[in-house]
Amino acid sequence: MSILVDQNTKLVVQGISGREGEFHTRQMIEYGTKVVAGTRPGMGGEKVLDVPVFDTVAQAVEATGANASVIYVPGRVAADAILEAADAGVELVVCISENIPVLDMIRVVRKLGEGKTKLIGPNCPGLISPGKSKVGIIPGNICKPGPIGIISRSGTLTYEVVYALTEQGIGQSSCIGIGGDPVHGLGFIECLELFERDAETRAVVLIGEIGGTDEEKAAEFIRTQMTKPVVAFVAGQTAPPGKRMGHAGAIIEGGAGTAAEKIAAFQRAGVQVARYPGEAAGLVEQALKTRKK
Repeated sequence: MSILVDQNTKLVVQGISGREGEFHTRQMIEYGTKVVAGTRPGMGGEKVLDVPVFDTVAQAVEATGANASVIYVPGRVAADAILEAADAGVELVVCISENIPVLDMIRVVRKLGEGKTKLIGPNCPGLISPGKSKVGIIPGNICKPGPIGIISRSGTLTYEVVYALTEQGIGQSSCIGIGGDPVHGLGFIECLELFERDAETRAVVLIGEIGGTDEEKAAEFIRTQMTKPVVAFVAGQTAPPGKRMGHAGAIIEGGAGTAAEKIAAFQRAGVQVARYPGEAAGLVEQALKTRKK
């Protein structure tokens, strides 16, 4: 099983003709993702990598039945691209674009709350269900089908943990990079809910970082709602207060959002916390063995 994307996902690539859009479209097609359409205003009727291009997402959905979108457009127009996909009835939108103004994302999240479209991102690596479909930029060659779900605020740390799991012979059901911006789509709790309901996901790895309170809220959800074991890693344990580290949401202000607070919250919830990303694989293996007993 998997969550959000699988072999039935039909993908439209917004910004397919740009350098990043075309490069990653090729990677997704080679992985086996069903890329059924692309969009670029003014290019309707043309093809990129043998994928038909449309002027609008609505035209692409009508012609191909696309039910998911991935966005590779500049940050200044990405918010409008998200809303265009939602207005066309796309069920899942994955926004890779970064540098989207916070006020734009507030407008987007408020609008999406009125409908059924789910958003992953922005400023994220996307997601992959190994062996079925990948939407975004996660390298498919390090992934392996299996029972572990992964949710992460960091793209590169996602890759590191996935690689460690695969090297240890532990596969993944779905890997989701939710992004590190302060205003975003699906978060830890929504993804945890999906993994909890997924019959073949047996454990979850949650990769957090400093800034905000998302990890603390996730820890409380795990304590009260999750029946499956969860392993965590929190990045930024040596970050100085008041200095942004990497993502726009990764900043400690007034003593709130520290790695120590997040680790303590997870530990109170019975979540094992890895000291470094690679250690998460060993903790997952222990959790799986314990659950069998």
